[in-house]
Amino acid sequence: MEPPEDYFAMTLPGMTKGSTPQMSPINNSVAQLRSFQTPPPTLVRQALMEQHQRWAGTPYRIGGTSARGIDCSALVRNVFRDTFDLELPRSTYDQVNEGRPIDRQELQAGDLVFFQPPGRYNHVGIYVGDGYFLHASTSQGVIISSLDNSYWQRYYWQSRRALEPTNLAYLGSNFTP
Repeated sequence: MEPPEDYFAMTLPGMTKGSTPQMSPINNSVAQLRSFQTPPPTLVRQALMEQHQRWAGTPYRIGGTSARGIDCSALVRNVFRDTFDLELPRSTYDQVNEGRPIDRQELQAGDLVFFQPPGRYNHVGIYVGDGYFLHASTSQGVIISSLDNSYWQRYYWQSRRALEPTNLAYLGSNFTP
């Protein structure tokens, strides 16, 4: 059981119900994000939503790392590298050791969310805010899903914060808009 196909019909962060996401070119938010010593959560969220726009609809492919097909951990790795200039390990198995564990109630945009669904592999996504996360779904490709969906609630495992303020401050000091 996967999340509902009509996830855009739900209200996503910063959107009104029934509206279609309008995104600016990806480099705009990344440049803004990198211009702050410690970017506000809204800029982190906006940069993640622009990454969603870039990857949306990319099919799921185990072992895939490109727009031709990507798996969940490669999506997370690519988004963190391209948005935050932070290298994460390639596998979910190793990503689950990044940063520090946090309670689900503490989730902020940019946090990693992990799931243990049936089968051989665990699953990872990036929290974007307001109860939603960006991930590579095995049946729908790259999408945004609700943590409140019964499937994701059932298999939720843990959350981790890989983006500490020191990482974001470092990012802001190394890049100019």
